[in-house]
Amino acid sequence: MKPRHKKLVFILIGVAGIGIIVALVMNAFRSNLVFFFTPSQVIAKEAPVNRAFRIGGLVEKGSLRRENDGLTVHFVVTDTKHDMNVTYKGILPDLFKEGKGVVAQGRLDSNGRFVADEVLAKHDENYMPPEVANELKAAKASKTPL
Repeated sequence: MKPRHKKLVFILIGVAGIGIIVALVMNAFRSNLVFFFTPSQVIAKEAPVNRAFRIGGLVEKGSLRRENDGLTVHFVVTDTKHDMNVTYKGILPDLFKEGKGVVAQGRLDSNGRFVADEVLAKHDENYMPPEVANELKAAKASKTPL
């Protein structure tokens, strides 16, 4: 094999290797990408059916129920337009309270209930994810007075 052909084979192997690495990185990125939705968007069927996503809003007051096992909790997340039932099995964050902002990550089950794998509570009185804050402002603005 001529030296010129050896260089060409080396370059082709290098380009193929880089292509494989890029494909693996893109696949890992795609599988770890988690989108955020509000209860209104989930009810409008904008959320993915067989993929994990995040839902955010306020924990509706009076909606928190604990099961006897001490770990399973049920609560309702609202964006003031629509409500979404959430089930979570695990230890809730210390700052988790009714009437406060929350973001839960998980999937919809066959009954349309959101089953959370992770629950995040706001960490100070001024923090709320921008998407949740915008949706709550829009929902309040669209409400008509009685």
